[in-house]
Amino acid sequence: MFSHSRASASGLINSAKKAVTLITQPRTLASPLLFTSRPANERLASQSHRSFATMNQNEDPIEALFQQKRSLRSRMRKELRNMDPLRRSEEDAAIQSIVVNAPWFKSSKSVCAYISSPALREVDTTGIVSEILSKPANESDVPNRKKLYVPRVEDRNSNMRMLRISSVDDLIVNSMNILEPALSDSDGKQHEDVMEARDPVDLFIVPGLAFDRCGRRLGRSGGYYDLFLKKYQELTKERKWKEPLCVALSYSIQIMEEGAIAVTSNDVSMDALVSPASVIPISPAAWERSMG
Repeated sequence: MFSHSRASASGLINSAKKAVTLITQPRTLASPLLFTSRPANERLASQSHRSFATMNQNEDPIEALFQQKRSLRSRMRKELRNMDPLRRSEEDAAIQSIVVNAPWFKSSKSVCAYISSPALREVDTTGIVSEILSKPANESDVPNRKKLYVPRVEDRNSNMRMLRISSVDDLIVNSMNILEPALSDSDGKQHEDVMEARDPVDLFIVPGLAFDRCGRRLGRSGGYYDLFLKKYQELTKERKWKEPLCVALSYSIQIMEEGAIAVTSNDVSMDALVSPASVIPISPAAWERSMG
């Protein structure tokens, strides 16, 4: 099923360099730029109204919701295909620079991040991955090196694992030409599964097709990230760990107005967005970590 060509994996990394029952309450108490004095219930009712304003009274609300999602996915895929390559490159660089220089990234000891796919037109993470995997300048800094876990799709039932890698050589190309971790390294040692790790993850860096300014995320319809994030949230509760910060990377054209994205009970909201211009903190945890 998979091609175990590390040369192909390395080549794709190099080419990447070049080139939410309905829920109306996301994880947010604040607008992106300032805390709002508008009552939360009024604000959320307004969001719900905007999200479903076009729904026919005789229409099945669940079907209407999924139709809205399908329509937005189609639109965003088209806009991403038509995005100017130079602008994409500039936004990739700006987003990654913001991330690697952010205090919440620097202080993270364990990170889950996606390996960007040029074919899916995801925000590039090559620089972020390189920053995490780069060898410390001093041997004394080795123990403080960040741990990096990256996604591996297990099946078509939305099951995904996050396995630890120490080098891009640990990546292989799957049947969809997307880089993901092999089950073991070159010495045959199994890569650590984040669900079995002794220490908690501090930060999740998440992709998506669109995001709104109250943290709602539109994925690609597979449900892999939503299912995995819910499982990890359950694990943090069991082990009494602090929940990780979920940060989504977004091109400027992918950011919608507050309440623009329809969600279901399965959808997980983001704590913050990183756009080419700035970090947009949403949840109280994000505001605390970005302003501390």
